Amino acid sequence: MRSAVVTAGEDRIRWAELPGEEPARVWVHGLGASSPAYFAASAVHPLLAGRRSLLVDLLGHGHSDRPADFSYTLEAHADALAAALAAAGVEGAELIGHSMGGAVAIVLAARHPHLVSRLLLVDANLDPAPPVPAAGSSGIAAYTEEEFLDGGWAEVRDRVGAHWWATMRLADRTALYRSAVHLAAGTTPTMRELLLELKIPRGFLLPEADGPLPGAEALEAAGVSVVALPDCGHNIMLDNPEAFAEAAAAVLA
Repeated sequence: MRSAVVTAGEDRIRWAELPGEEPARVWVHGLGASSPAYFAASAVHPLLAGRRSLLVDLLGHGHSDRPADFSYTLEAHADALAAALAAAGVEGAELIGHSMGGAVAIVLAARHPHLVSRLLLVDANLDPAPPVPAAGSSGIAAYTEEEFLDGGWAEVRDRVGAHWWATMRLADRTALYRSAVHLAAGTTPTMRELLLELKIPRGFLLPEADGPLPGAEALEAAGVSVVALPDCGHNIMLDNPEAFAEAAAAVLA
């Protein structure tokens, strides 16, 4: 486990690091998750092993600090992650982001282009989503912050199920809420618009069962490789690790 100070208040981002060749691969988890739990098996899969790999926990999540005065916007998450990568001596990394981590990865690549040479998005958020009662980020954002902290978190716990809750329970509740709100609100320009403008190699993996990715033709026309994978849900790397490794290796080749 390694760490770096990333805020003026000396809050630390922490990550599990595996040794290997450069350029490094940086793995970024989704909302309420933790990168070691979601990505460890993928990082050492025979098709993906051998690279220096940083399995990073964003602020408010997993092993990282939980500053109460942090905004938890996508931009703030991206800048804090950029500070951690700079402290780790990482440049030109291959960035793999799942769900919210994919949105953070897009913003990072747009704001700190020297840090990212290649981008792999795993069922990532590309567009703003209106807050509606549900299990994901939009469901959390449907509460006010006071409602969520006062007991809404327990309702979310009961909806998301044991697997997601195993890591979500480790996240600071204020950080979880604010991250969900800002993920649902998105960025300006949107994550999709930022992705379209990036000039680095990019890939987007999604579950085949979800049907065609909205706007896939425009993404592919802009050079984004869009790949639908069978026999999986949102957590592609956990549900179908072999197909994920094959697709990821192809995009990152």
